[in-house]
Amino acid sequence: MIPVCEPYISARDIELVNDALTSGWISSAGKYLDLFEERWATYCGMPYGIAVSNGSTALDIAVELLDLKAGDEVIMPTFTIISPAQSVVRAGGRPVLVDSDPETWQMNTDQIEAKITPHTKAILVVHIFGHPADMDPVMKLAEKHGLIVIEDAAEVHGAEYKGQRCGGIGHISTFSFYANKLVTTGEGGMVLTKSKEHADRARSLRNLCFLPNRRFYHENLGYNYRLTNVQAAMGVGQAEHIFETIARKREIALTYSAAFAGIEAIQLPTEMSWAQNVYWVYGIVLGDERKTDAVHVMHKLRNKGIETRPFFLGMHEQPVFHAMGLFCGENYPVSERLSRQGFYIPNGLALTNEQIAEVIAAVKECLA
Repeated sequence: MIPVCEPYISARDIELVNDALTSGWISSAGKYLDLFEERWATYCGMPYGIAVSNGSTALDIAVELLDLKAGDEVIMPTFTIISPAQSVVRAGGRPVLVDSDPETWQMNTDQIEAKITPHTKAILVVHIFGHPADMDPVMKLAEKHGLIVIEDAAEVHGAEYKGQRCGGIGHISTFSFYANKLVTTGEGGMVLTKSKEHADRARSLRNLCFLPNRRFYHENLGYNYRLTNVQAAMGVGQAEHIFETIARKREIALTYSAAFAGIEAIQLPTEMSWAQNVYWVYGIVLGDERKTDAVHVMHKLRNKGIETRPFFLGMHEQPVFHAMGLFCGENYPVSERLSRQGFYIPNGLALTNEQIAEVIAAVKECLA
């Protein structure tokens, strides 16, 4: 089976991890934590970085910084993983959804302003599958209405919007360093922010809100969301070859796009003139005229030894939120089409050119 995503671990990554292990600093303190936070924040163009245990906990902390009260609203795309919505719900807020752009699969920014109410506190942008969302309209609306912008940049390490790196545009951003990301620490995440006040609070929240001058005395409730020095060491190594990683991801994607260009009734990933797509995943969306769905094609590919993954199911279709009385009766047709007709194929960094050729042949046969 050709895996959908296998990470690339370099000799340099292993060297740094071994150094962290032999130093004895294997838990949530050490030189690599400071180095990883500083380097990743600088790379993204943000002044402060706070490393945490994963991308979902990064969102928990980012949303906590909003100080949501009951009835407060956060606008976000319906087409995403569940983490952003669950962070808002658990913080006592209410997610307000918008549909996707049919060409880029990103949050449809034209739908945002109509969803803004006196209860809106923030816009949570999720950059999907390696391509940036259209950030200028979002930032203009945020300034007009006095809103905070959170960028969930878990899927866009190194992607650029009009020359600016994703995760460095909003007021707060979050990253995941899961095993399938362009930069991985196995598990791990980071919160970036432009505000020292937010940074100080985020550092406190990730560490049980210990007071700096009095341990085991708490004035606020926090979380144990710490990253280890060993994981951070791997992150430092991974970040050192981010440019090579992006180049390889783009090479794989362009090879696929050239090979699949002549296949009728499918949609391939795009790259807008204002964007650099890092192709975190390589997605294919089946046209409605094909009279089949993604599950059927994915099953055929699995029988040929090709692993795939489905696209996200929209938040408005999640049973857990319906049980809470959220999103009932809401419809978002672009998201629904993407969920039913979309899947992605292997594009991990360990993929060989021979495997790419095998994937191309299998996809062509299954879509013939």
